[in-house]
Amino acid sequence: MEEELIINRVSKSGLVSLDLEDFYHQGERVVYDIKDNLYMGLILREKDFREFLKTHDWSYYANKNVAITCTEEAIIPTWAYMLLAIQLETYANMVVFGTLEDLERKLYDDAIARINFNDYIGAKVVVKGCSKVEVPISAYVEITRRLKPFAQSIMFGEPCSTVPLYKKPKDKI
Repeated sequence: MEEELIINRVSKSGLVSLDLEDFYHQGERVVYDIKDNLYMGLILREKDFREFLKTHDWSYYANKNVAITCTEEAIIPTWAYMLLAIQLETYANMVVFGTLEDLERKLYDDAIARINFNDYIGAKVVVKGCSKVEVPISAYVEITRRLKPFAQSIMFGEPCSTVPLYKKPKDKI
């Protein structure tokens, strides 16, 4: 009886797997809610706020990723958010205005911006779809947009089961 040789066609396909989970920033995500600085839950008093900024222990935010927001129905002057950013920037890894979702999008956008897309010239790229961490859809859109000028083809899923997304026309190869 003759043994059949098992051939791994995926490994011979030349597919390059790109896993967005690899770009997940491990730092803790926290929200700074400026509502805690409001006088009577209504207004931000500049003198009190500036005193708080001087005396608060900002080291708590060391290496964390911070989303600055206000969950109260109050008018917050723009400069207040700017002053918070100045204080947090010294310690935090990332500071954004908005929600934790906005923060996650910014972390991924920054990570994708650091990719050397020349490494993908002419590549058949599979953008992995399953992750242990939640990857924002915006990251999939951005990686696709950034890969398109370089990759020969872009697929989504796993190397053994992909959804074709883009194939460079033969006259552009």
